[in-house]
Amino acid sequence: MTKKAIGVFDSGLGGLTILDALRRTLPHEDLIYFGDTANVPYGSKSKEAVTRLSLAIGRFLQEQNVKLIVAACNTASAQALGELKKQLSVPVMGVIEPGAAKAVSVTRNGHIAVLGTEGTVKSKAYPKAILKKKPNAQIIQQACPLFVPLVEENWTNKPAAQLIAREYLAPVLQSGADTVILGCTHYPVLKGVLANILGKKVTLVDSADTLAEAARVFLDKHHLAETKGKGRVTVYASDAPQRFKKLAQTLLADKISTVHLKKLL
Repeated sequence: MTKKAIGVFDSGLGGLTILDALRRTLPHEDLIYFGDTANVPYGSKSKEAVTRLSLAIGRFLQEQNVKLIVAACNTASAQALGELKKQLSVPVMGVIEPGAAKAVSVTRNGHIAVLGTEGTVKSKAYPKAILKKKPNAQIIQQACPLFVPLVEENWTNKPAAQLIAREYLAPVLQSGADTVILGCTHYPVLKGVLANILGKKVTLVDSADTLAEAARVFLDKHHLAETKGKGRVTVYASDAPQRFKKLAQTLLADKISTVHLKKLL
């Protein structure tokens, strides 16, 4: 039987945090990653635009004969997952449900904050998923639109990152939330900055490991898991592949030898 890969996509670099978790959890699996660097960020785009871009990527990954597609982008998961599942013949998994489940399992006081893009916050996808599992949860959402460009420009260690994070996190600190969902795959790159501001009593939920575990369970259940050999990683970007490769080296444990250019639309 021909070995089939898992397809992973994001608006840019952020989904590499999920790719890395998949690599650790499923070391035998081939992975194909698509970073839509030509259209980043997704968070400020309309639902129609996010859905159109997500479907274009989903169809490309489907053409690569993948066995599972992971929408690593929170905005795409919140706004386009239904259409992806409807229009593609390959199973599709998003990041919202695993992140919500993790937050519900670790919160001590039932106060949960969601940090996300404008699109993710507007969709209310996280509150809906959280309340389904914990109806009495108290939820605050905070849009953090400047976090994505900070990561994409590799500015996470500059003073600007601290100033912007403090501004965004002020309402979260006032809310008394003991659990904060990093509701965008770019945000874990800022985890050190965020943890420093929020303090040790606040648990940060990064859905990467939770999603990787959900993927492992899905593959095992459907008898699709690879059990031998080291998996390969193939990376595509829709714009500036060399720049993407350079920045990706700071996020991935494994080095990427080549980033292929694949224009979308």
